[in-house]
Amino acid sequence: MKLGNLIAGVAAFALTIGAAHAQEVTLRLSHWVPASHPIQKLGIEPWVESIKEASGGRIDIQIFPAQQLGAAPDHYDMARDGIADITYTNPGYQAGRFPVMSLVEIPFHMNNAAEGAQAMHEWYAELAKKEMSDVKFCLANPHDPGTIHSKTPVLEPGDIKGMNVRPANATIARFVSMLGGGPVQVPAPEAREAIANGTADAITFPWNSIYIFGIDSETKQHLDMPFYVSAQIMLINKAKYESMPDDLKKVIDDHCTPEWSKKFSTGWAENEASGRQKMIDSGEHTLNVPTGAQVQMWRDAAAPLLDQWKKDVTAAGYDADKIYADYVAALDRHNARFQ
Repeated sequence: MKLGNLIAGVAAFALTIGAAHAQEVTLRLSHWVPASHPIQKLGIEPWVESIKEASGGRIDIQIFPAQQLGAAPDHYDMARDGIADITYTNPGYQAGRFPVMSLVEIPFHMNNAAEGAQAMHEWYAELAKKEMSDVKFCLANPHDPGTIHSKTPVLEPGDIKGMNVRPANATIARFVSMLGGGPVQVPAPEAREAIANGTADAITFPWNSIYIFGIDSETKQHLDMPFYVSAQIMLINKAKYESMPDDLKKVIDDHCTPEWSKKFSTGWAENEASGRQKMIDSGEHTLNVPTGAQVQMWRDAAAPLLDQWKKDVTAAGYDADKIYADYVAALDRHNARFQ
């Protein structure tokens, strides 16, 4: 063999060995909203692209939207069991399973989703090591504060009596029941059908999601106040994460931070907030603004939810008062608390 060919062969072999050491990882990410939803376009896709870039292309993340790999309520277990490597999960779809996290669902605490996401991440990341110990907690993603959208006007708690309401999560479902309404529990992708066929008279949703899910033709009355948030989170299968080389683990860790939770949440938050103005501009919707006294009526009506949350969390072996104080402090630090 000529010396030049030998050198070329050795170089090619060295490149092959180098490539083998530069392990590449393909991850499957599952979520349950349409691929056109702002959380994919403005949150998930930029996050995925940043991971790919930071890893030098060695981490490839394939996105499976719209419940392709499993139903919306199953996404926690899908991450735990490796059906997907990363899942966008709403813990509130499984009533009572994650009592600590359900604090975020109690109305009248968070006033915006971007700073609120950073506060939520800082507050929950350490708690997740116990409450969600069989997955890796990565990101917090509350939506922009949602409210009650209905076929008839709602201004105060008594207006819910006798109404069937599609709640955002288990906590809002309990609230609806407390107020004399009937919860109609269906995941977000099935909400339009519930409203359109008369199964539900109202829905708790963030503003622009009414348009995204095609419900704007069904609900024309809107309670104009920041009512609640729903707590979505990004989770990673532990075994898959542990199988990655250390340098790629670091890339993932660098994308599972409070700062990334804020960045991940900002685009969707702004998109949701735009729906309110869109309704005003359309001239087809009525925004019902509660008085100060009516706002207090809502706060008073929701107080038993916090009392029950503290009982549930205490029963699960946590210090409920400290956890609550830490949550409020995190919201205050980031100017994200509803006043």
